[in-house]
Amino acid sequence: MRVSEALRTRITCRAFLPDPPEEAVVRRVVDMAKHAPSGGNLQPWRVYVLGGGALGALKAAVAEARETHPMGFKPEYAIYPSPLIEPYESRRRKCGEDMYATIGVTREDRAGRRAQFARNFAFFGAPVGLFLYLDRTMGPPQWSDAGMFLQSLMLAAREEGLHSCAQEAWAMWSDLVGAHTGAPDNLMLFCGLGLGFMDESAPINALRTDRAPLGEFAEFIGFGD
Repeated sequence: MRVSEALRTRITCRAFLPDPPEEAVVRRVVDMAKHAPSGGNLQPWRVYVLGGGALGALKAAVAEARETHPMGFKPEYAIYPSPLIEPYESRRRKCGEDMYATIGVTREDRAGRRAQFARNFAFFGAPVGLFLYLDRTMGPPQWSDAGMFLQSLMLAAREEGLHSCAQEAWAMWSDLVGAHTGAPDNLMLFCGLGLGFMDESAPINALRTDRAPLGEFAEFIGFGD
């Protein structure tokens, strides 16, 4: 698969098949992602990969905790700026509206929205869950490195016929996740990522979010001089 095809076909998959990919394939995907660039070659990422009973135990623990804390706990970092200015707020709002439209959930259907939100913490049915951590001493440049690692991992997954779903929402459950990953206290949970085979029949996976045209975000200077 060409890189351009992997980029075009990568989506945020929100419905997975239960069939687990082979462990060797998962290892290959994560190992390939290590070639992502990082400033000073710090390679600041730390990844915990859960499958089988380990992942099932975590999902069950979160489901139990959500009975008393349905929205989790405050994450250690702000997932979005407040306030979220334009055009970013409109983009985020449209993404949510388009997503819920695929499953027939209206803005007024609070129960339906809560139910869909809860599926985050079952990794949308993904049979593999990854958690990405950074050392607490790291700063914004290293968070950028973590983003490049994630993108590399998701593109490597496409090469293997897999799909993924990066989820910062898992930061709401950092303590509980840490109890299941065994991550030391010096590490901060950045996000989770579901990995597996996409359920092609699920309407929500038909969503293709908008992308701004080139002229809206890029300036080309000095070409043709």
